[in-house]
Amino acid sequence: MARGKIQIKKIENSTNRQVTYSKRRNGLFKKAHELTVLCDARVSLIMFSCTNKLHEYISPSTSTKQMFDDYQRATGIDLWNTHYLRMQENLKRLKEVNRNLRKEIRHRIGESLNDLSFDDLRNLEQEMDGAAKTIRERMV
Repeated sequence: MARGKIQIKKIENSTNRQVTYSKRRNGLFKKAHELTVLCDARVSLIMFSCTNKLHEYISPSTSTKQMFDDYQRATGIDLWNTHYLRMQENLKRLKEVNRNLRKEIRHRIGESLNDLSFDDLRNLEQEMDGAAKTIRERMV
């Protein structure tokens, strides 16, 4: 008996959608494994479920990095450089946050106060008073 065609659209019922995802995921993994064994192909399959759970299949004796390197060579797209640039931007942002926090610590211990404006000094004084009040309340 032949199976009927189904209409390809999002399955609205979340339980049915998850069951279908699991069954089809397993079928895709089985096909990927068959391609690896029968055709000596290197296969990498990466999937994320609707709950953002990672599922992957990578041919035996192949690493994910190796697959990405081969993809990069074949397409001419530099995947690692983009990632490196993002990491550099993040590092720059974190260094700025670190610099600001260190400056704030120096101010709170009474160092480098000459470069503060009157309003900044007033705010620092209020913060210190608030911190002292909090400490006194905890001690009682």
